[in-house]
Amino acid sequence: MSSFKVEILSFNSINELPDSWSKSDYLALLSSMDYANPEEIKDAELKEMALMSITDFEPVESAKIVLDYLINERLTEGQIENLSHEIITEKLWEEYPELSLHPDLFRATQLLYQAYNGKFPRTEAVQFQIKITGDVAIFEENPEAPIVRLLAAGMSDHSLIHRLYTDQIEGENFEDAKNILWQLKTIANDDTSVTYDIVSSSYWLDEIKYADTYEAESHADAPVEEEN
Repeated sequence: MSSFKVEILSFNSINELPDSWSKSDYLALLSSMDYANPEEIKDAELKEMALMSITDFEPVESAKIVLDYLINERLTEGQIENLSHEIITEKLWEEYPELSLHPDLFRATQLLYQAYNGKFPRTEAVQFQIKITGDVAIFEENPEAPIVRLLAAGMSDHSLIHRLYTDQIEGENFEDAKNILWQLKTIANDDTSVTYDIVSSSYWLDEIKYADTYEAESHADAPVEEEN
């Protein structure tokens, strides 16, 4: 267990994940909707054309097209069919039990919300920068677990992370930490401090905006023993 100084340098609520849809994504999505020669569309017009093409379909059908593109190899056809109905009213990026799918469920809802001008749930995420000072060597490998433990220390005992993950916060392994932090980028680092840019769901980390600067303890996950 090591002690750290934690500073929340900036905090923003966002409705789109940074770099969540690329040119290649839009081209692939247009192709999946049988759009003729999408590669001939100017880059600046790709997103708008993709949104327009989505609305050529009924919302449930559009949802299935987008979900098929994003997660078809990770769920069965029947599961995606169910999600294409649920996504119209449910915040699946918060509620679906498989946490590893949350970022892509957010991406799907984000695009569908824009295409249908609000018919789908409004997506909400957070982006913030955090500076951690102390024995930063514990962040060199698998940094997500010790980072989430520090973030949890800056939030109240009533926060969702404390209510669901007390055992993992205090224990040797916190496997879901990687799914709680959707994007993690190192902005700056030296021997005694490291600064990260973090993107996550407001569902998990909105409360950290109240934390400012605080002292907390954290630890890295225990090494996983390989089976012979």
